[in-house]
Amino acid sequence: MTLSVDSEVGALKRVIVHKPGLELFRLTPANIDGLLFDDVMWAEKARAEHDAFQQKLRSFGVEVFEFGSLLQQAIDAPGAREWLTDRLTTENRFGAALEGPLSRLLDSHDSRQLAGLMIGGLLKREAMPYLEGVDSLLLDYLGPDDFLLSPLPNHLFQRDNSAWIYGGVSVSPMAKPARRRETINSRLIYNFHPLFRDADFQFYYGNDSADHSKATVEGGDIHVLGNRHVMIGMGERTSPQGLEVLAERLFRAGVVDKIIVIELPKTRAFMHLDTAMTQIDRDAFSVYPYLPEVLRSFTLTAAGDSGAYTVVENKELFPVVADALGVNNLRVLRAPVDRLEASREQWDDGNNFLAVKPGVIVGYQRNVTTNKYLADQGIEVVGLDGGELGRGRGGPRCMSCPIDREAVAS
Repeated sequence: MTLSVDSEVGALKRVIVHKPGLELFRLTPANIDGLLFDDVMWAEKARAEHDAFQQKLRSFGVEVFEFGSLLQQAIDAPGAREWLTDRLTTENRFGAALEGPLSRLLDSHDSRQLAGLMIGGLLKREAMPYLEGVDSLLLDYLGPDDFLLSPLPNHLFQRDNSAWIYGGVSVSPMAKPARRRETINSRLIYNFHPLFRDADFQFYYGNDSADHSKATVEGGDIHVLGNRHVMIGMGERTSPQGLEVLAERLFRAGVVDKIIVIELPKTRAFMHLDTAMTQIDRDAFSVYPYLPEVLRSFTLTAAGDSGAYTVVENKELFPVVADALGVNNLRVLRAPVDRLEASREQWDDGNNFLAVKPGVIVGYQRNVTTNKYLADQGIEVVGLDGGELGRGRGGPRCMSCPIDREAVAS
C-alpha cells in the first residue's frame, strides 16, 4: 500500500488516532504539570468523546487506525520485542541492576498487556512481583505508587510524535522529556507493523537513537501545503536546529522544493503552529485573531540535490503562502471577537481544525463564535463535543496523524 500526505485539505483517506486509556486514569493533581496537562481529565467521558470523533471521521469515508491496536500488532512481529527492549530497558534509563530484570518483565507480558504498559506506564508496586530479590538503588528510592515507567497521556495527540510529509515520515524528536518516549512506540509501529513494514515510504528524521535534545521537531508545527512546499512553525517545540536537520533531509530526498518557516511566540498558548492557524480550504486559513499581523518568516529553497539550501527572510508571510498554494487570493480568516473571547477560544483550540476535504473541517463545537464566522465564510464545520478532550489542550488536528491524504486538485 502506498502512503502519502500531499496536502493539508485534500480528501483524507487514512489516519492514526489514539483512544485514551489507562494513562488518563493515572493523571493526578500531583503529576499533571510534569505530564504537560492542565487538569485531571474525566477519562470515561474523554473516551466517549473520542469514539464520537472516530465515528465522524468514518462517516466521511476515512479509514481510522487506532494507535494502541497498531502497537499491539507490531509487538507480535518477528524481532519487535528485542528491538523494543534494546531501546527501552537500558541502564541509562533504569540503572544497571534493573536492565536485565525489566527486560524479562516486559517479555513476560503478552502483546496486549505490553502495549498497555508502554502507553499506560508501570508503577513500582505493579513491577515488584517480577523484581523480588533485585538490589537496585532506584527501586529502593521509589515509593510503591511511583512510576518506574511514566504514562504517556500525550499519545492522545498523534499529530506530534510523527508527521507524514509527501511520501515519507519524520518521527519527532520531542522537546519535552514527558513526551520523548512516545517516539519509541511510533518507531516500533513504523518499523514492524505489516501495514508499514511492507509499504513504500522513507524515514526523513528520527528513526535512530541519536541524541536530538537540541534538534527538536514536532508534527503540530508541520503543514504540508502541496506543490512540493511545506510550512513549519519554529517556537517552543520546534527548534531552529531541528528544523534545519529536517529541511536538509527533505531537500536531499528530493521531495520538497521550498520550506516556509514561521517564527512563533515561545509560549504554551502557541506551542505549535496549528494552535495559531490551520488551513481549512484550498485558499483559506483559520487564524487566531490576535496573532501579530507581521510574523517573521523565512523561505528555505533547495540548492541542488545534496540537501543544501538558501535562506531568505520574507517581507510578508501570507503572499508567500498564497504563491506556494497556487492561489491568487488567500483568505486569512480571523473571527471578529474581542481579545478576551479570542483568548478563551484559543485556549479551547478554536483554530485547531482537521480538514476531511476542502472546506469541510472538524472542530470543537464549544468555539461558537469562530465556528459561526467560518460557516458564514462558506466553510462547513463539523462540530465535535470536546468538553473533556479539549482540556488536554489539543483539538481535532492535534489528535490525528494523517498517513494518506490526497493532493488538492488544481
